[in-house]
Amino acid sequence: MRIIKRIFQIVVVLILAMVAIAFALPREVSVARSVDINAPAADIFPHVNNLRATEAWSPWLDRDPNVQTNYGTVAEGAGAAMSWSSDHPQVGNGSQTITESVENQRVATDLDFGTQGTAKAYFELAENGGVTNVTWGFTTDTGFNPMARWFGLMLDGFVGPDYEAGLGNLKALVEG
Repeated sequence: MRIIKRIFQIVVVLILAMVAIAFALPREVSVARSVDINAPAADIFPHVNNLRATEAWSPWLDRDPNVQTNYGTVAEGAGAAMSWSSDHPQVGNGSQTITESVENQRVATDLDFGTQGTAKAYFELAENGGVTNVTWGFTTDTGFNPMARWFGLMLDGFVGPDYEAGLGNLKALVEG
């Protein structure tokens, strides 16, 4: 009986330590990837400023051929919105709205993943001599949820490869 009590005490101490450490982890988590595209920013901007156009290069929508997408009445720029619904665990459900659009320079969006939380994403385009560096970034606030803060440590490993694939698709689309 003593051994069981001791094991229980150790488990409780470990759980409390994990929770305490979680609050020392960053609350805000960011992921970003970049690619150079051999094209002027004006050729790339329409592909990130119009949510329907993202279907051509999105790394997620191809994962579920049955994904349901709906678009708002604004086609592009600030106010453009889309929602998606999928049973595929890597696609899920959510919505995205463009909140900022600076022609040939920047597009910012708000993402809502329902019970999984919210995030902000952006595209920044920096043209230099006919080559445009495109950065795709994502930021989320994990709040006071200790599990979300631990998950935040792994977010770059989960989202980063998809951003790289999407940027590769965008590069191939624009350069092709």
